[in-house]
Amino acid sequence: MTSRNDSLNTLTSAASMRVLAHPTRLRLLGLLRESGPQTAAQLGEVIDEAPGTISYHLGKLASIGLIEPAVTRSTDQRERWWKAATLLTNWDPAELLDDPDKLAASSTLQKSIAQAYAARFTEYVDAAPTFPREWIAAGASGDRSLLLTVNEMTAMRTELEALVDRWLDKSDAHDAARADGAERVVLVYQAYRRP
Repeated sequence: MTSRNDSLNTLTSAASMRVLAHPTRLRLLGLLRESGPQTAAQLGEVIDEAPGTISYHLGKLASIGLIEPAVTRSTDQRERWWKAATLLTNWDPAELLDDPDKLAASSTLQKSIAQAYAARFTEYVDAAPTFPREWIAAGASGDRSLLLTVNEMTAMRTELEALVDRWLDKSDAHDAARADGAERVVLVYQAYRRP
């Protein structure tokens, strides 16, 4: 079994951050992570782009090791299947502060991710009236302004990551058991010093 640490891709170059910063590529990577291996044609139907355009973006993601060829799942050997190479991608913005090119690429990537989060939440708000009432009641959204030291903020981040890991274990168990009633849930959390 693969550990979560083994399923992590760390971006270290400005070029790799710029590749992932493209909104279509962010979405493709997310789809492959959530839904498993797919072809460019299948992904194009979800994203509403031509398979050739999708293939181009998949090639860019493959060039930085975020996706890789997958076992063909059909009898048509001409189809090229892709899968996510890892479950997570990260980079350390603090390590990039002394390199203007990496810092700019990291900033662009973070802004693209923020836009993707906003788009996903907007989709939820628009679709919420079609969901069962109990799913709407179970949802959460909020923000707080805290007064913390850097050590306290670091401790809070560690606690949040441990909490998320615990629920990821529960999610993995649901996935393995094909649990009835389990649905895909999006969790986004952020903690940052207020400018």
